[in-house]
Amino acid sequence: MDYRPATVDDIDAIQRVAERSWEQDYPDIVSRESIRETVHEWYGEDRLRTDIAAADTMVLAAVDEDDVVGFAHGVVADDTGTLMRVYVDPDHRGEGVGRSLVEVAVDDFATRGVDRVEALVLTANDPGNEFYQRLGFEHVQRATTTIGGESYEENIYLKLV
Repeated sequence: MDYRPATVDDIDAIQRVAERSWEQDYPDIVSRESIRETVHEWYGEDRLRTDIAAADTMVLAAVDEDDVVGFAHGVVADDTGTLMRVYVDPDHRGEGVGRSLVEVAVDDFATRGVDRVEALVLTANDPGNEFYQRLGFEHVQRATTTIGGESYEENIYLKLV
């Protein structure tokens, strides 16, 4: 497995991983239409091109034999790096891809002078919440996010680096 900054050539695969992940993780929480709409909004080609090129944004790809099987998407503001999303294609879960993506992301944030890493995950996503807890993140806050025009509770986790 190779973990590297994403390129514009990865955009289609990133969108596919996001959609497959949402369909796997949120079928009883978010409608299929909202999933497609949100993936298009958050991972549309123009937005990803901008995020891949931006100095304050991080998009990492996990690549297995030229196939993107996971990615991490984050931003840096002052001394905090925020992991907005970490997705692994359902066919590649349980292989340590997510853990490695987070480790690489934390290292990337540290090289940018970050000493705090936040991670965001929907409150209803039990596997996602357990994932960050296993990686040593501490639940520090609850917030609200909007998906497909509807409000959802989101947990914010923190890890000092």
